[in-house]
Parts: sequence; C-alpha cells; structure tokens
Amino acid sequence: MKLLIVDDSLIVRNAIERNVSHAEISEIFQAENGVAALQIFFEQQPELVTMDLTMPHLDGVACLREIQNSGATASILVISAINSHRTAMEAVARGACGFLVKPFTGPELVEALNDLILHARENGARP
Repeated sequence: MKLLIVDDSLIVRNAIERNVSHAEISEIFQAENGVAALQIFFEQQPELVTMDLTMPHLDGVACLREIQNSGATASILVISAINSHRTAMEAVARGACGFLVKPFTGPELVEALNDLILHARENGARP
C-alpha cells in the first residue's frame, strides 16, 4: 500500500514517516499543503492518507472534500492540533476514518496507522 502524509510541518511529516514500520506500506509520499496533496494523490493513488487540517493554500477539510468528490476510496486519518468534537465529526463526515490529536506519541501514531491499514484492507485495498 502507498501512504501520503499531508502536513505543513516538515517535522510532523518526518515524525509520521519515522513511525511507519508496517510491512504493508511499500511507498511513502509527503505533501506540505492541500494543493500539493491533491496533485500527489491523483498521480500516485495512495490507499492511505494522513491529513492535517490547518494548512496554507488549501486546508485539510477542503482537500478531504476534493478526495471524497473524486470517488476515491482511500482510507484517511486526520492528524490535527485542533482538538474539538465538532472538527473531528466534520472530518469523519468528509470521509476520514480516524482522528488523532497533535501532539501524539509514537505508540498512539502506530496504533492509529494500524487501524488505518485495517480499514483500507476491509475496503478492498491490497498490500
């Protein structure tokens, strides 16, 4: 499976990538905003996406909406510092299958990524 990490912080993107140790993830791509994310998403068609919500140029909610409107079936985990029930519910309504609050620990991220992979498998993604 392919993973796209979308966050405006290089530190966060690299932290997520460092914690990816699942054998089913074969390729990892990074994007610093929603515009770059959509370009990479449609070129590479990743099965897995981690998405920040607050980014320049195109925020995570708008990016989620574009992905959802395209009919793509990627499994998306929102990772955001915005810790509100309303924001989490909106992200899920836009197609996210999980929500992780920043700052996160390595074990929390690994658990969320494992859940993301399980969700993708249940929806027909192949390793």
